[in-house]
Amino acid sequence: MRKETKVYPFCAIVGQEDMKKALLLNVINPLLGGVLIRGEKGTAKSTAVRALADVMPQMTQIKGCMFSCDPEDDSFWCEHCRQNFHREEGETVQRKMRVVNLPVSATEDRVVGSLDIELALKKGEKRFEPGILAEANRNILYVDEVNLLDDHVVDVLLDAAAMGVNTVEREGVSYTHPARFVLVGTMNPEEGDLRPQLIDRFGLVVDVNGEKDSDLRMQVIMRRLAYEDNPAEFAESYAEEQEELARQIKEAQKTLKEVTYSQGCLRLAAEIAIAMGVDGHRADITFVKTALTHAAYRGRREVEKEDLFLAAKLALPHRMRRKPFEDNAVDFDSIYELVEAAKDI
Repeated sequence: MRKETKVYPFCAIVGQEDMKKALLLNVINPLLGGVLIRGEKGTAKSTAVRALADVMPQMTQIKGCMFSCDPEDDSFWCEHCRQNFHREEGETVQRKMRVVNLPVSATEDRVVGSLDIELALKKGEKRFEPGILAEANRNILYVDEVNLLDDHVVDVLLDAAAMGVNTVEREGVSYTHPARFVLVGTMNPEEGDLRPQLIDRFGLVVDVNGEKDSDLRMQVIMRRLAYEDNPAEFAESYAEEQEELARQIKEAQKTLKEVTYSQGCLRLAAEIAIAMGVDGHRADITFVKTALTHAAYRGRREVEKEDLFLAAKLALPHRMRRKPFEDNAVDFDSIYELVEAAKDI
């Protein structure tokens, strides 16, 4: 008799190192702006995102708050917490960050929530039915096949991602609540592309492909068959590795505040962004934040060249200016040479 089903362990995923690292960096530092994972079907995109839940850290929230408000950050408290919570005597609880799923078929009301207009007009009371954005506050918002989302829902996501709040307005009645989330999307480019406005909202973008090495492909087969035979036993075999990764994430979150960078690091970030022809300055800023986060992930307190090269790979290519019919390939060798030649890093 099989034991209860377990989520596929994050540490059991074979290869796809850039994808796994991009996800982990966003858990360590939610201010990176999320990650878009593009790739052919069957490359563990959805598996990796769902598996991430098991290694995500605990967070403190105000007890009873439907938006999981952070007791230490009153700048993003909901209306109820502003009126009723006091840091000195208010109750808090601990729980793990979650992966909240946003279905492609979700309606706008299901995403943003709804207001009881009749109650508001008759009694002047606001009754808000929370939507997916309310659940996603301070969590990961996962959209599979993000390129197939309805345009209205995409606009809502863009607004919430930019402002960190969600506002619902119906018949002159409005309600606002915090909606700060890590946006994670997966897609198969064969099924259509994303609007430029949305792809720019993803801090990092990773392209994944099936493994070309026969030994790695054998590992993929063996691990998947072992998992399907006994999910609980398979998950247990990776328990220590999972716990160690969760500990590493927690330590990296603490270290992140202490990581420093040099003026040479900033200059190199600017030079690489110019060399790659990226649009705007968001790319440069995300580039540096990614390098800082990767340094923390590796347990370092100073940004090194390895951090800068990885950051360039994840944060810049999707923001490059492209002409019609232009080849999308990025010359990472030239970027590597820029990083290696840099001084004062």
